[in-house]
Amino acid sequence: MQQEKSIKQPSVVVPFETTYKVSFATNIRYLIAGTLFGIILVKSEVISCFRIQEMFHFQSFHMYGVIGSAVVTGMVSYWLIRKLGLKTFDGKEIKFAPKKFHKGTVIGGLLFGFGWALTGACPGPLYAQIGNGASIIIVTLFSALVGTWVYGRISHKI
Repeated sequence: MQQEKSIKQPSVVVPFETTYKVSFATNIRYLIAGTLFGIILVKSEVISCFRIQEMFHFQSFHMYGVIGSAVVTGMVSYWLIRKLGLKTFDGKEIKFAPKKFHKGTVIGGLLFGFGWALTGACPGPLYAQIGNGASIIIVTLFSALVGTWVYGRISHKI
């Protein structure tokens, strides 16, 4: 009689609480904040395909200045949160999980950069670009969604 071998399923680590409920009023605040952020993206021209092309052709400092200021803001915010022990608005502790280097990060970053250069669209402001009238970006949005789905299907194998 042969013993059946049990197949161990990979465990899934969820980095956030899935039982967290958000009120309708909170969702409205998020919608307003997102709309204002979209307006800022449009007015600052960081969603402009021409500004993105200028960046990748090294013809303008505009995008490098925006990205650089975001990196500095993130670094200072990270330092302040850790140094002062700041908490969320709900009073919860903010924890930063240590991250190990993975070669997939480099490969993913290169793919991200190539896609950004080819399409003239960073995935972050795709909706702002579409809302601004660049309807061709719907193709980029669809491609980003398909790429995310494919990664979800194969990520456990790589």
